[in-house]
Amino acid sequence: MLSRVAQNLYWLARYVERAEDTARLIGVTSNLLLDLPRTAGAAEWEPLIYITGSHEGFREHFTRPDEVSIVSFLTGDLRNSGSILSSLTYARESLRTTRDVMPREAWEELNRIYLFVRDHISDGVSPRGRDYFLKQVVSGCQRFNGYLEGCMSYTPARDFVLLGRYLERADMTTRILDVRSGNLLTQSGDLSPYASIQWMSVLRSLSGYQMYRQAVRSRVRGPDVLAFLLQDTRFPRTVRHCLDRIADCLRELPQPETALAQIARACAKTESADVEALVTTGLHEFIDELQVELGEVHNAINAAYFTYHEKETPPAAAA
Repeated sequence: MLSRVAQNLYWLARYVERAEDTARLIGVTSNLLLDLPRTAGAAEWEPLIYITGSHEGFREHFTRPDEVSIVSFLTGDLRNSGSILSSLTYARESLRTTRDVMPREAWEELNRIYLFVRDHISDGVSPRGRDYFLKQVVSGCQRFNGYLEGCMSYTPARDFVLLGRYLERADMTTRILDVRSGNLLTQSGDLSPYASIQWMSVLRSLSGYQMYRQAVRSRVRGPDVLAFLLQDTRFPRTVRHCLDRIADCLRELPQPETALAQIARACAKTESADVEALVTTGLHEFIDELQVELGEVHNAINAAYFTYHEKETPPAAAA
């Protein structure tokens, strides 16, 4: 397979995952605010631009981090390379050059959801139409992935898609833990009685609440949420599960040694985390170090498979 094609497949999967994750994050935040005091609005919306790495770009164009500004910037603002519309635009362009190795149904689904988002951006910003809009984005991205799962042969093309999907997913999980959990662990005052609801929203941001309850079988506690999202090997959006799946894909590709060694380091760091201690101090520093490890995984994949056909791609969300 050409390096250029492999790279486009990898970024295609990252962009689709980013669009889905961003839509879910906005939807969960909208629903969370229904259960919090009215004064919590700005405090809950502003973290989204940090989770998505869009805070610097946001400040270039907006003066106040209010709901309308943040939601519009994250849904349909093409000045934001991480917005839902931008991500789907980049994914669509990547798919144009890889259509020969992708199921036709997947192309049709991605084109459908792109056109829906492009034509209904105002619904995504409006509180009245937002829930339907975001659910359409999430379900469309999941249908796209479903077509790949059910209709794409087990070839290197599939492996590069999965590499991109799971690395983007692990990155988003660490970002949510860093920003959302960090805010909760230092929280005091009016919102502290709502901590349980907010920890639930952390899980729901990753569609993990129900699976957490099945795995932990007790009330929602911060340390248990951290342990689940970092170390559980069975839920598809935990850091450890994503790393394991990346390793599985790498073993199907030539010359995976450097990338696998980096995966092993990231797994060791995740597995050795003392979650109870991190709740008290050091969570932000730990997540920063873990994100560096994930960045090195990307660098190793890039060096092994994409280096000789570098193509300018929109950057991943900044750390």
